[in-house]
Amino acid sequence: MTSLTITLPLPGTDAALFEYVLSSDDGLSVSAHACVPLALLPTARGEVVALVPAQALSWHQVKLPAGSVPRGWASERGNTRLRSILDGVLEDQLLDDPAQLHLALQPQAVSETLVWVAACDRTWLKSSLNALAQAGQAVGRIVPELTPQALADTVLVSGDADHPWVAGLQRRPAASGSQHADTASAAEEPANLLVCALNASAMTLLKASEDDSMAGQTFPLLLAEPAVAALAEAAFKRPVALQARAERLLQAAQSPWDMAQFDLAHASRDRRWARVTQALASGWHAPQWRAARLSVLALVLVNLVGLNAWAWREQAALNAQRAALRTVLLQTFPKVPVVVDAPLQMAREVAALQRASGTASGTDMDMENILAAFTAVAQKEYVAIAIEYIANEVRLKGPAVADTAALTAQLKAAGLRASAQGDQWLLSVGVQP
Repeated sequence: MTSLTITLPLPGTDAALFEYVLSSDDGLSVSAHACVPLALLPTARGEVVALVPAQALSWHQVKLPAGSVPRGWASERGNTRLRSILDGVLEDQLLDDPAQLHLALQPQAVSETLVWVAACDRTWLKSSLNALAQAGQAVGRIVPELTPQALADTVLVSGDADHPWVAGLQRRPAASGSQHADTASAAEEPANLLVCALNASAMTLLKASEDDSMAGQTFPLLLAEPAVAALAEAAFKRPVALQARAERLLQAAQSPWDMAQFDLAHASRDRRWARVTQALASGWHAPQWRAARLSVLALVLVNLVGLNAWAWREQAALNAQRAALRTVLLQTFPKVPVVVDAPLQMAREVAALQRASGTASGTDMDMENILAAFTAVAQKEYVAIAIEYIANEVRLKGPAVADTAALTAQLKAAGLRASAQGDQWLLSVGVQP
């Protein structure tokens, strides 16, 4: 299942171009990499990840008070209490007003321990995400380009020949005689993540130069993009490991970080449903699921054929019953010109024969019985002023009835078909098929 990683343009730069990395179907290798206008971004069958550039982020380590991180906090990223706590503990570290910044806590953060917090301009981030949304790119996650975890044992040199930059962790030097210090305390020793131009000052801050004071130290892995590999080797005076930019961005998109927190929690809304749809998309397109797809398709086709065969059989049985009823009607009453509803027509013909022979049928009812049935359910003060009886139909004229609908229902239950026409009632026998 392909994924699309889109790098957000830096604040103050040309926001018309977006760098993207499109992965292959397995999501592990690069399929396409380019920098294009927003309208030309490709469509991914899987997840869309927004990548926040390293230069747009500042990193801070803080110790959260007990109980500040609730259980399952990753599902409660709109927690305003946690955001207020972060604003308080970061107040002395932030150069800008916390209200103007978007903050994101590291994955699986634990109270009362040092945790990393990423900060960036909230207005810039929201406007970039809105631009992607308007272009039809539904961002599922927001990840930083670099994280302290990724730079724990690595120094990265990136950029181009004119503007190279370096990123790494700056740790406090160990105190004299502290080689056997408690490891738990050392693990909580604060550090800074530095992203700055590649120059002598940067190397001094990272303490990566090989001098006498650093003799015997194990240096971190030095990674560099091909465009700045020579500059990195000259600056650090040691070989570098090459890594293509597209591969690095794809690797960054697979980080467990997700900056869609607090007021941006809506960006990860319905994440469970998104995972289900991504799994379905993967099952539909991934080569390893081809046999399963064919099996499901065969099962659907077999069910469709079976349902159609069953429906054809039932329709044939129904048509046979209709043909049998039609044959009985035509044989019994050959004078019937056209057969429309065989059961109803047969009932009417039988009733006509009974009336012609003077035998009362189940549907016959004389005027007296019709009037008796009407009087039994009509209001006591109803007095007809005119009565007309023609062909088993009685027409009554009298005062208006308050509730004609209720009276009609009661007459129907008594076996009469009744209809009110102004101050008149038309009553007839309710013929049953």
